[in-house]
Amino acid sequence: MNKYVIIVAGGKGLRMGGPLPKQFLNLAGKPIIMHTIERFVNAIGDISVILVLSEETKVLWQELVKEYDFNINVTIADGGETRFDSVKNGLKLVDDNSIVAVHDAVRPFVSKDVIIDSFNSVKKNVGIIPVVEPVDSVREIKEDESRSIDRSKLRLVQTPQVFFSNDIKCAYNRDYENFFTDDASVFEAWDGKIVCIDGNRENIKITTPFDLKIAEILIENA
Repeated sequence: MNKYVIIVAGGKGLRMGGPLPKQFLNLAGKPIIMHTIERFVNAIGDISVILVLSEETKVLWQELVKEYDFNINVTIADGGETRFDSVKNGLKLVDDNSIVAVHDAVRPFVSKDVIIDSFNSVKKNVGIIPVVEPVDSVREIKEDESRSIDRSKLRLVQTPQVFFSNDIKCAYNRDYENFFTDDASVFEAWDGKIVCIDGNRENIKITTPFDLKIAEILIENA
């Protein structure tokens, strides 16, 4: 069965505060996005990589490929207005009867074990997502009131989120809804079942300058 990863890299990364989208920022000598791609290729050698890029970053990507002599073959898909649209475009390039993961470009520290476990755990009508337990206390806010929530019942969701391609294509064959925060929420709206597996805490999403500092420490100690 063919295996794919759709790496969503269409965002503008405005929270970084600079002109360069966050997925292209340098981390230990090369762009973050290249570290992310290498994670999947190193974990699953025969995986097909689909990179979803906005129109304005396609030229930048080709320039970076030449600059860093990046020799992993990727297929480019068009970024959409929302993440939902970007994933939907990426799925058009995925064969039926395959396994497909969807992953954030700015999560370069997903572990090999998590990638392999997620691919091995997927079943028909069942999507797999990695999660970690929150370490902070959590409160629910309602207007001017708040209440404590039992954090042992909560999990923080990561990517990759992995599905059979026929299932997730069917799930995405609909219009966007505001409550679609990730692929799992789209899948559940289709009545698919989500199963959680253990993620790795290092699998952070690099969205702010502080996150980038943490990433630099993580890669120094890898």
